[in-house]
Amino acid sequence: MTYPKNVKDFLSLIKYEDIKFIDVKLCDAFGQWHHLTYPAARFTTEYFSRGIPFDGSSMPWWRDIKESDMILIPDPTTAFVDPFFEEKTLSVICDAAHPGSKRGYVRDARVIARKALKVLKKTKVADMAYMGSEVEFFIFDKLTFINTPNQVGYEIDSTEGWWNTTKSKSEGRAGNEIPYWEGCYPVSPLDKTGQLRLEMAETLEKIGLTVEKAHHEGGTAGQSEIDFRYDNLLKSADNVMKYQYVLKNVGQLHQKHVSFMPKPMANECGSGMHCHFSLWKKGKNLFAGRGASGISRTALYAIGGILEHGRALTAFTNPSTNSYHRLIPGYHAPVYLTYSAKNRSAAIRIPSEDQPEARRIELRFPDPSANPYLAFTAILMAAIDGIKRKISPGRPFDRDTYRLTAEEKRRYTALPKSLSGALHALRDDSKFLQRGNVFSKDFLNLWIMEKEEEIETIQKIPHPKEFELYYYL
Repeated sequence: MTYPKNVKDFLSLIKYEDIKFIDVKLCDAFGQWHHLTYPAARFTTEYFSRGIPFDGSSMPWWRDIKESDMILIPDPTTAFVDPFFEEKTLSVICDAAHPGSKRGYVRDARVIARKALKVLKKTKVADMAYMGSEVEFFIFDKLTFINTPNQVGYEIDSTEGWWNTTKSKSEGRAGNEIPYWEGCYPVSPLDKTGQLRLEMAETLEKIGLTVEKAHHEGGTAGQSEIDFRYDNLLKSADNVMKYQYVLKNVGQLHQKHVSFMPKPMANECGSGMHCHFSLWKKGKNLFAGRGASGISRTALYAIGGILEHGRALTAFTNPSTNSYHRLIPGYHAPVYLTYSAKNRSAAIRIPSEDQPEARRIELRFPDPSANPYLAFTAILMAAIDGIKRKISPGRPFDRDTYRLTAEEKRRYTALPKSLSGALHALRDDSKFLQRGNVFSKDFLNLWIMEKEEEIETIQKIPHPKEFELYYYL
């Protein structure tokens, strides 16, 4: 299938593929897709030129009911034949805008990403930002939870789960479970999710993503990863949304639960969303150079900006209370804002690449609970600030950051240990995000307020572990 490059291609595709319905999708501030569906026969060029009316008050903290009228403007280049509708349906991602002026809505995450790319060009630092994401996830056979005044808890299960070694065959044991921490790259029968990953990868290819590899990840109980090719910042964020949509729906078809929670299981590695990032100008990779690991001074300044603003960034790259169960020592996730060429315990790694066009930096602290538009945009804004101010990242740290001495711990800045810490950092350090009004003060204040409410919700509920620790006191 040839994917559309413009409105004309989009309308031609409707006829060529005999499309019956158009499903328009929009992303809320928290990274969830919403959709409306229209008959394809009546989907004309006016839907692109005038926009599609919709109720903006129905989206989380978007518009008040007294000013709810908004429009959606479809981006024809995002279209794909949706594999999860029985009737042939073409899905397309939209931007939210004000009716009349068609000005992009400041609380729309996709509009925020577009504004950041415009700021990048205006600064003349670069004309394009590229992102590639490694999004990890778990495939569970069972996932239940309960939160009532008298009962709190959750239960997950997987035929791969090491805890199932205690069960008999009559109790449902499949055998060949994966030991804790030993889930990297096993073959079947240990890897029981391989065929499902292949179906996920095939479906991703059908909707336009280029899959580069798929494999089991380090955790027991179906932890997995499917990598797809990088793209410009906006398209890469679109692709993360498509990726999560496909994986959840393919899992549902097989009665599996696909979870992108950063830390769904105790005492196992969590799921990250490692972000590979580079800046380009006039077709040239600005991160390629002759410095250590083959990167440029521009790349070092970008690293400096990301490290300086790293604590504030986590409010968007790690935006859930669950995120900070992952960012702890010894679980393959960073805890200090350092960089290194090979050290995977560092917050930023410089992958080894022979080809100049492949030189990039890898941020290892983001996780898949993030809204990709907001996370990628915040990373870009921190890099721009580092380059404009020529912020030095200092010397690389090549030792295991989990084994820092007390003196070294005082020397290096730690990532926040909680969402509350991340919000405090964002409150104190947000000017770099407001360059060009990319993140408006209104948006930042609402984000902090909403996330503080999430924290308060968790604080009101006793943790099951507390009964073990304190019930008999």
